[in-house]
Amino acid sequence: MNVLSLFDGMSCGQIALNRAGVKYDHYFASEIDKYAIKVAQANYPHTTQLGDVSKIQFNLPLKVDLLMGGSPCQGFSVAGKQLDFNDPRSKLFFEFVRLKDKLKPKYFLMENVPMKQDSQDIITKYLGVKPVTINSSLFSAQNRKRLYWTNIPFDIPTEDKGIVLQDILEDGIANEAMTNKLGKSHCITARYNGAVWWNSIQRKQRTMVQVGEADNIKGFDSIKRIYSPSGKAPTLTTMQGGHREPKVAVGRIVNRRLDEHGVRKDNQLELPLSRQLEYHYKGKTNCLTTFTKDNVVVEGMQWRKLTPLECERLQTVPDNYTNHVSNSQRYKMLGNGWTVDVIAHIMKGIK
Repeated sequence: MNVLSLFDGMSCGQIALNRAGVKYDHYFASEIDKYAIKVAQANYPHTTQLGDVSKIQFNLPLKVDLLMGGSPCQGFSVAGKQLDFNDPRSKLFFEFVRLKDKLKPKYFLMENVPMKQDSQDIITKYLGVKPVTINSSLFSAQNRKRLYWTNIPFDIPTEDKGIVLQDILEDGIANEAMTNKLGKSHCITARYNGAVWWNSIQRKQRTMVQVGEADNIKGFDSIKRIYSPSGKAPTLTTMQGGHREPKVAVGRIVNRRLDEHGVRKDNQLELPLSRQLEYHYKGKTNCLTTFTKDNVVVEGMQWRKLTPLECERLQTVPDNYTNHVSNSQRYKMLGNGWTVDVIAHIMKGIK
């Protein structure tokens, strides 16, 4: 089988094919980011790089059996300006259509972000199949919804593997907080709504658990959010500067003031899940001390950024796969990449 991967990035497609047990003879890749190409070639040196997608003609030496890609999503993303097809980057989707129509592969796969229905309908019209929505949280510790247009037959996944942030944290640094220039740990402002104590619900039912905001970061609220290691991580972005990396709370729960049935000991009233992770009466955590609240005793709650290796694990990429470039480039390409186990699940339908 011969594969053509457009907007190949760091070649998550090859990882997925190998993980799915799909054998291929040649892998052609279209990518223009030199750092992503460097990582792809370091891991898969036999990849044939074709460069700019708009310059690919139809004189490939071999028939293409699988065409796949995820065209740039910035114009579609609900997190962006939603310029849709008025954004030049979004128009690159039609390069996928051009090559699909000319090469006529047996299989194709197109991935993109959730978008307005009008844009979704345009893509569906050109590809001839409706998209399937899959959240990477079923396969990893990351909340990441994506749309997949494909003619590969596969079972739509519904079972959550129960992987949460604490499962992907690096050994040895799980409890190391970020420090400022004075060597002081960064504090977090506690949130009273939405915080869920990690063993109060089954792993397979957990979602993102925001426990606070970083006190010392300026900018949009989204970059201040601190998440509990007992839940899922937010969707990775390209994380280009400005503290955009996901942040995890660091601290140790010493004791819960609940009995074995999850009931408060003082008045025997059940404690709502939304109140099972709280701090002191001003909504602040006390750093580097032990303090009590209605239901928990918490010791030293701070935060730190997820490392590049931890972000690899969020995308189910092999450990240190991207360590051939700087950390800033690693974060960027991981944010642009695919969750490998989702793609591998789809690829298992190839016969």
